[in-house]
Amino acid sequence: MRAFYSFLLGMLSAGEAFLIWLILFLGFDFAFLPSAGISLLAGALTFFSIKWISDYRFLKKNRLTRKEYAYIQKNLHEAKKKVGRLQKAFFSVRTLGAFKQLYELSKLVKRMYTIVHKDPRRFYQSERFFFYHLDSVVELSERYAQLAAQPVKNEQIYLSLKETQSTLEDLSESIKKDIYQVLSSDVDDLQFELDVARHSLKKLEYHPLDDERSTRND
Repeated sequence: MRAFYSFLLGMLSAGEAFLIWLILFLGFDFAFLPSAGISLLAGALTFFSIKWISDYRFLKKNRLTRKEYAYIQKNLHEAKKKVGRLQKAFFSVRTLGAFKQLYELSKLVKRMYTIVHKDPRRFYQSERFFFYHLDSVVELSERYAQLAAQPVKNEQIYLSLKETQSTLEDLSESIKKDIYQVLSSDVDDLQFELDVARHSLKKLEYHPLDDERSTRND
């Protein structure tokens, strides 16, 4: 989404620069080069000013420094490459069992990546995933796909496939725990809001006047 905003901002800045050039060159009879230089400078100033303000608000909202954000983005960029490798391994398998298992793993991995990509602050809650589990999943999935694609399999290959499959199942459970840990604060917030809502509903259900009317009727 931020990439789209940057692209849109670039297009608007370019449009502004072109409009200024037209005004200076055609409206005020400025020479071509000076009017072009002024318009480019104005467009660049608009682009970088708005981008700086946008980045500042984004970092403030997520309670991150520019250095922290750059570090997180670097790791997300590396993670995206690994997600691509995992998808490549997923599409290369031919057996139904391997396809299903790598498909589920791919969904979990992309889910975690998307969560952190949308909310970079959560990276610090998911370091175990990015620095350990993701690497293990990708390497084992590539190995699994390679072994499963062998036209002739001996007992040793079947044993390796079984062991790899079991390890991938364990990693799948670990990634689920990683995702839950990252979302745990949301779960706690939701539970708190539910408790408040229930408390409010109970207060609405109780009316002192109802007790007074009931006493009168008796």
